[in-house]
Amino acid sequence: MSIKRFYWLFLLVIVFANVGSAQKPALIPYPNNLVTKAGSFDFLTLTAVSYSNIEFKNEASYLVSGLLDLANLKAYSCFSKKIKSRSIVLKKDLKIKHTEAYSLTITNNQITIKAASPKGLFYGIQTLLQLVANAPNKLSVQCLSIDNDHPQFAWRGMHLDCSRHFFKPEFIKKYIDLMAAYKFNYFHWHLTDDQGWRIEIKKYPKLTQIGAYRAGTMKGHYTAQQFDSIPYGGFYTQSEIREIVAYAQNRHIEIVPEIDMPGHARAAIAAYPELSCTGNQVSVGMKWGIEKEVLCPSPFTFQFIDDLFAELTQLFPGTYIHIGGDEVLKDEWNASFFCKELMQKEQLKDAIELQAFFMNKIEKIANKYHKKAIGWDEIMEKNSQTNATIMSWRGMEAGIEAAKNKHAVIMTPIDFCYFDHYQSKNATEPLAIGGFTPLEQVYEFNPCPDSIAEPDKKYILGAQGNVWTEYLQTPEMVEYMAVPRLCALSEVLWTSHATKKLGYSDFKIRLIAHQPYLNKKQIHYAKTFLINEADKK
Repeated sequence: MSIKRFYWLFLLVIVFANVGSAQKPALIPYPNNLVTKAGSFDFLTLTAVSYSNIEFKNEASYLVSGLLDLANLKAYSCFSKKIKSRSIVLKKDLKIKHTEAYSLTITNNQITIKAASPKGLFYGIQTLLQLVANAPNKLSVQCLSIDNDHPQFAWRGMHLDCSRHFFKPEFIKKYIDLMAAYKFNYFHWHLTDDQGWRIEIKKYPKLTQIGAYRAGTMKGHYTAQQFDSIPYGGFYTQSEIREIVAYAQNRHIEIVPEIDMPGHARAAIAAYPELSCTGNQVSVGMKWGIEKEVLCPSPFTFQFIDDLFAELTQLFPGTYIHIGGDEVLKDEWNASFFCKELMQKEQLKDAIELQAFFMNKIEKIANKYHKKAIGWDEIMEKNSQTNATIMSWRGMEAGIEAAKNKHAVIMTPIDFCYFDHYQSKNATEPLAIGGFTPLEQVYEFNPCPDSIAEPDKKYILGAQGNVWTEYLQTPEMVEYMAVPRLCALSEVLWTSHATKKLGYSDFKIRLIAHQPYLNKKQIHYAKTFLINEADKK
């Protein structure tokens, strides 16, 4: 049976199974404390969105635009303390203590969203927009109440690698909109690597003049070692960065830029060879994987990074800078007379301790600019001095150990959170880097397992999904690999375990009914989750 025929047959089964029953709203992530009620709210030809607190003005405008875009419903926003009949009312409620929480009530005559902050209100609006977009009757929504809905984790992140393949600002904004729709609040933007430097730095113009462009790109799988000779590149100007940051802020998303170091730095070294221990001229990387080039722990390198962070601070007003620290090949350090002298001077036993020394210097530079550092879990190796937040990617063990040592942790283990892996075993799946992470596996992920001691659980900030783009050349391919796994992760991070107890089967029914929303947002999502049940490991 073809995928298309199977999909429509499966959808019909779900539809008929719900005829005559009170169907659960197709909301993702599913709210805590939702109660459906009889009746519906019918939209007027022109519906008022009123707010009585001026700080909700932007959210009111956002809701008006969303109603038009997703359901062709016309509305207008107005500042008013009078409650109009058959309107949407946005109210400040200081009794709601959680800064990201909201309450939503839909009756026959009124839709009311309450929150203590614009952020909480924004999440209530996202819930309402999903209800409107997925409603069978586009002019009405089912009556219900949601009381004090708030997330289980503070860090709800998504990542995008723009070094291997560059994506224009328009798509970055669409990606941010997708994140906002599912209540994510951190965008980890991977901007530099061996294969391209993607951010304009005024003091070091060759980073983009040279480092942003490669002579060709690996074609097919890594094992084939085949390349084209088509020049490839691009970068974000500082003006574009500021515009994207403001766009994300309006959607209550903090952007965390990553400047990967000391490894994954060939593009920077191609622009400024004096950053390396050899001084040799190299080209920007064309192949995937790990290159041998590494930043030298020299005064020039540390001044370069200081200058770099000075400009980044002006572009990214958020709390964090990601400083990388992963997959560092140390051959050049081991062969370097300068590094040998430095290790002797600093009483470092080996190159692993030299990396800890390097990362601690970088962390101090970040702190100098009032930024907290985040690093991949390798930065914990032989490094008792770091205060950085740890991203545990090679598994969960490093994160658990970091939490024991009172370090803040973001869980992003490769088995659950790498969305560049295959999501089914169907022969029609596009080429991917490898691995197998089906939707159900993502949904069953627990960022804070019972094996973590109760006092240490507070150090688990949350989790993040990663989208590496070696094999993702287009926005459509990014969307296909990210969605719907992103949807599953959003529910892992937002919805309480008690609410999630119906499990993956309940989520899957809602996801099927949720597809109108994805279609209206023009997301090129994967439908393979409908047919890959037999492909589980």
